Amino acid sequence: NRPHMTSKTIGRPGSLTDLVELHVLEAIRKNRLQVGDALPPELVLSKQLGVSRTIVREALGRLRMLGLLESRKKRGMVVREPNFLDPLRRVMDPAFLRSQTQHDLFETRLVLELGLADLLFIRKTPQMLDELEEVVRRERRARGNAQRLALEIEFHSCLYKMAGNPILGQFQSLLQPFFRQVVRQESSTGRRQGGVDHADLVAILRGGSVEDFRRAMREHLSPHFDSIKP
Repeated sequence: NRPHMTSKTIGRPGSLTDLVELHVLEAIRKNRLQVGDALPPELVLSKQLGVSRTIVREALGRLRMLGLLESRKKRGMVVREPNFLDPLRRVMDPAFLRSQTQHDLFETRLVLELGLADLLFIRKTPQMLDELEEVVRRERRARGNAQRLALEIEFHSCLYKMAGNPILGQFQSLLQPFFRQVVRQESSTGRRQGGVDHADLVAILRGGSVEDFRRAMREHLSPHFDSIKP
């Protein structure tokens, strides 16, 4: 059964497309539509809402771009679970953001990494620890700042993978450009090294405690925290 959509919301201030988009969202909530449930066809929606089919198509197109709807052959528009990070992926670029915003995003990543400890100790496996140690071995052979930076990012990406939370992993990938940019800036001004390196972190993951790792990660990231102090 497809939901019936009345036109009671069409009359609020705003463009017709905005209002149809809002109405469809409200109807999905009110009718408790699930992933895979179909919306009424465009022609039916335009009659129910008292607007042109072009307006309906534009509103549905916006929701499809957000990932909330998808077009299915012979079924029309159906509800899907959106990947809410996809819209961010399009705009999370240093070229579009002020330097202060970029720095705020860098700080966000620092806070995330300090919070990984419990998940890492719950979900770590010998194979994952071996993968981290292989990154450490390649770091020791690295030549040049570019290669070292790439391996530093790879090491921390492996930690996010070990945490086993796909949303955290996706968010980390969104923040990588800002991390990369700030680390480059710090390196050019002679950023000091923390008292804990990646090899130390792996050793704690193998034989230490969650609290040991939390303290070690804080020390590992301390040069970055120092760089943001006034």
